Amino acid sequence: MPIALLALAIGAFGIGTTEFVIMGLLPQVASDFGVSVPTAGLLVTGYGLGVMIGAPIMTLLGTKVSRKNMLMLLMVLFVLGNLVSAFAPVFGVMLAGRILASFTHGAFFGIGSVVAAELVAPEKKARAIALMFTGLTVANVVGVPLGTLIGRSAGWRVTFVLVAALGVLGLAGVAKLVPDLPKPEGVSLRHELRAFRNAQVVLAMAMTVLGFGGVFAAITYIAPMMTDVAGFAGSSITWLLVLFGAGMVVGNLIGGRYADRALMPMLFTALGSLAAVLALFTLTAHSRPAAAVTVFLIGALGFATVPPLQKRVLDQASGAPTLASAVNIGAFNLGNALSAWLGGIVIAAGLGYTAPNVVGAVLTGSALVLAVISAGLDRRRGHGGGPSRVVADSRGPERPALAARH
Repeated sequence: MPIALLALAIGAFGIGTTEFVIMGLLPQVASDFGVSVPTAGLLVTGYGLGVMIGAPIMTLLGTKVSRKNMLMLLMVLFVLGNLVSAFAPVFGVMLAGRILASFTHGAFFGIGSVVAAELVAPEKKARAIALMFTGLTVANVVGVPLGTLIGRSAGWRVTFVLVAALGVLGLAGVAKLVPDLPKPEGVSLRHELRAFRNAQVVLAMAMTVLGFGGVFAAITYIAPMMTDVAGFAGSSITWLLVLFGAGMVVGNLIGGRYADRALMPMLFTALGSLAAVLALFTLTAHSRPAAAVTVFLIGALGFATVPPLQKRVLDQASGAPTLASAVNIGAFNLGNALSAWLGGIVIAAGLGYTAPNVVGAVLTGSALVLAVISAGLDRRRGHGGGPSRVVADSRGPERPALAARH
């Protein structure tokens, strides 16, 4: 694997840290600005919405420059956003800083996925994407707990300064290690939007929303579930989240490795197993040892879907992959927001803290159904899930054509 993937992983580590570390620092931030904790929660909501909105906007702006230069620009904005948050005099300014940083999230992972895939042979694309996403998963094991610890001891502003420093390191890595790949010819807004006319691209994004959304239906409410149902002490939640992050690391690497060998079978296995484990979590949540094992498995199986889902989008939109790749990152965040909202609804309805696990199982099971439908369309069209390419012919406009079977 090329060393350039390390630079992308460093950037992903910083982005993953800033996305999740705020959750452990909300009480301190709320106290400093004199707002309620629910109001401070807008820093989480605003970030998620910024990812969904910013991904297509920043990616389309990036069609005018090389992908390396766009990655560097995104890291500059990431650094600025975190510095604005670190030195914000009032809550509104910090929220603006969070949104600025979030605008880099989807585009960085979207463009980064395309770059990672271009740096390796076709049979290694999913592994290359997985290695970049390793930075995000490791952030949940190392960056978030460490950032939370620093924030609680030295102040939350110090945490955001250090995250900005990670951005500087990522910027330097991209500048030094990522090759200056030529900007694709003929890329335009119209060209990139054409990918969304492919039903397989839309199906893959729907699988992303529902499949990974199932994970966050359970994990969003892990604190009350583990303390009130499993009987863990409140201080154990941090280590349970580390366990979840460790599962994410393992699942990401396994998903990347096996998606290169058999992408759709890997998706069937991961989604089916994840739905089953989420359903079982309604029972295992009543036992501390079983709950801990289940939390790890949810992280592992959940992130085992990420490389194949991202590669599926890249394959099916291979003639114009950049915008589709970035929008798919936004789809992950949309799934997170949707599942957290649905989980809150069933809790508010009096069904208990384990009820979101059932919601997650239903969402992930729905993604499995879509995966079966998508595979059926592949068979009907007579190819094994390979990419639909956009090629030019002598008649002028570009037209879709089916690639050869892998």
